[in-house]
Amino acid sequence: MEPDAPIFVAGHRGLVGQAMIRRLEAEGFVNVITKGHDEFDLRNQEAVNRLFSAVRIQYVFLCAGKVGGIYANVMQQADFLYDNLMIAANVIHAAARYGVKKLLFLGSSCIYPREAPQPLREESLLTGALERTNQGYALAKIVGVKLCEWYHRQYGHRFISAMPTNLYGIADNFHRNCSHVIPGMMRRFHEAKLSDAAEVTLWGTGSALREFLNVDDLSNALLLLMRSYGSPEMINIGSGEELSIAQLAQLVKEVVGFKGRITFDSSMPDGTPRKTLDSSRILAMGWRPSIPLTKGLQETYAWAQRSGLLNENSSGERVSAD
Repeated sequence: MEPDAPIFVAGHRGLVGQAMIRRLEAEGFVNVITKGHDEFDLRNQEAVNRLFSAVRIQYVFLCAGKVGGIYANVMQQADFLYDNLMIAANVIHAAARYGVKKLLFLGSSCIYPREAPQPLREESLLTGALERTNQGYALAKIVGVKLCEWYHRQYGHRFISAMPTNLYGIADNFHRNCSHVIPGMMRRFHEAKLSDAAEVTLWGTGSALREFLNVDDLSNALLLLMRSYGSPEMINIGSGEELSIAQLAQLVKEVVGFKGRITFDSSMPDGTPRKTLDSSRILAMGWRPSIPLTKGLQETYAWAQRSGLLNENSSGERVSAD
């Protein structure tokens, strides 16, 4: 990648997009292109084609998408499927049509079957049924993965896909209903601390196992893949550190400083029982995560407080779906 090459970060206002821009700027790239949803809609094929025809983009980090936690995924299956499907199809097709040198599509570990052997290997894709609570999102991401693979195999385009584990970090979304698990917990515990609540009740049993990766560690991995990875086969990116939701809740509680009890509502879904990635392929390339979970949680909570996202009257919504 040349320092002055036009690089399009799709989804630059989101968690991953902002981290990617920070990394590119730190590495000396001077021609990073960003377009927000208020400027044009990635779900609109005509608008996407206009952008790619007007700006001769050479590299694409496709980080855009509609994202959210288990509540949002359950309640908005159609929206998650449609929005993410259209974004992937439009951007990948335009990249092929207008001669992009290389594209990196960001998937999600939720694309793997609910009962796939653990840790999850790339070969497990499409070998079983998906977790029902996020089928819409997962199906759209699977289509993006396969589009990259088949444009690569059929036409020779250098389109690759990366599957990150659960992400968190600076610029996360702290919306009351649409956040992922870590910012959602932080908000719940923060509000409970301020109100001197005796307890916080969380969804599920607390037994589900998850792996978490700081988004700045992910951005390092994505840049490495853009520079060095050329296979049409998708590649996992995980921290290798697994813990239960109950253990995570205890960590977040301590970081926030909430003194009350944690209870779990077992009538609500846990989601996939376990979801840990086999990241041996990218580890073999020399990448390693460098931010311990506790440190990352502390930095994320401090950032959210500085940004005013945990104020009583704030919705907590920082990132967009573009």
